[in-house]
Amino acid sequence: MTELDTFKRLKEMVLLKYQEHYPFFRGTWNSFSSQDIQNLIGLIEQECKQSISEKWIYTHLKPDINHKVPRKGMLDILAVFVGLSGWDELLFQYKKPDEEIPPSKIDFKMISGIALLAIMVLVGVWYLKFYEKADSGKQTIELKNEFTNQKIKNDEVKVLKVQGTAKQVLTVKDGQVHIDNSSGKNYNIEITSPFYKKKVINFVAAKVKDTLPAEVDLKPDDYAMMLKAFMLSDIKDWQTRKNQLNKILSDDLEVLIMLRDDLGAEYFNKREFSQKLTIPTSSLKRMKIIEIKSKDTGEIYFIRIKQ
Repeated sequence: MTELDTFKRLKEMVLLKYQEHYPFFRGTWNSFSSQDIQNLIGLIEQECKQSISEKWIYTHLKPDINHKVPRKGMLDILAVFVGLSGWDELLFQYKKPDEEIPPSKIDFKMISGIALLAIMVLVGVWYLKFYEKADSGKQTIELKNEFTNQKIKNDEVKVLKVQGTAKQVLTVKDGQVHIDNSSGKNYNIEITSPFYKKKVINFVAAKVKDTLPAEVDLKPDDYAMMLKAFMLSDIKDWQTRKNQLNKILSDDLEVLIMLRDDLGAEYFNKREFSQKLTIPTSSLKRMKIIEIKSKDTGEIYFIRIKQ
C-alpha cells in the first residue's frame, strides 16, 4: 500500500471517529458541510490540543482524490485523533509486502535467536504481571460508565485519596487510576465529576485483599449529560432544544464562564445562557464544563465553565 493509499485510509478513519461524536452524520467527505468542518476542528482541539485550519480540511480531506500526501506534522495530528501514536504507526500497519524481509533470505540462526528472545520477553511479562498481582501495596481501578460500559474520559473525572485531613489528587489515564496501598492506613477514594454521580470507596488496611474493586461503574447524571450534548451538537429543532433546556435548567440558574489568561469571568442567567446554547459557534464547542450543581429534583442551578 502506497502512502497515498494509507492517507486515504486515514481519511476514512477520521470520518468514523467524527461519527462517534456525531452519530447522526452518515455522509462522506463530499457531503461534509461547513458546520461539520467547524465541529471537527473543535473535536481535534479538544482531543489532541492541536489546531487544524478550515482551509487545510478543504484542501486535503474534502477532495476524492489526493495527488500528494500532506506534511507529516498534520498527519500526526489526525493519526493521534483516531487513536494512534502518529502517522508512522499507520504506515507500519499498511506497509507494502515487498518491504518485508523475504523468508528465503532469513538465516535459521536468526529465527532461532528471535524465537528465544520472544520467549524470554513473554516469560518476563508474565512474571511482572504475577508480581504486580502479588504486590498488595498497589492496585489499579478502571472507571466506566455504568450504562455504556465505556471508559470514563480522563478530563471528565477527578479522583481524590482522602486520608484523615490530607487529600491527594490521583492521575487518571486511559480511564484508569493507580493507587498505592503501602501506607497501611485506612483511607477513602472520592470520585467526582460534573457528569457523573459522586462515588466514595472505603479502603480498610486490615482487610487489604479485595478491599478495592478492579472496576468502578459511575452513574451518569442525565441532565448534565444532556447539557454536554447540547453544547457539542448541532441544532436540528430550535423549539425542542429550548423546551428541553427549560426543563433541565433551574429558573434561578447561575452560569460562570471563566475567561482565559485570568481575565475574570462572565455571568449568565438562565435566559442568557439558553440563548447562547441555541446559537452554535466553534467557541461554544471548545468550552469545557468543570462544575455542575443540581437540586434534589435534578434541575441544574449552577454551572462553571472554562474557555
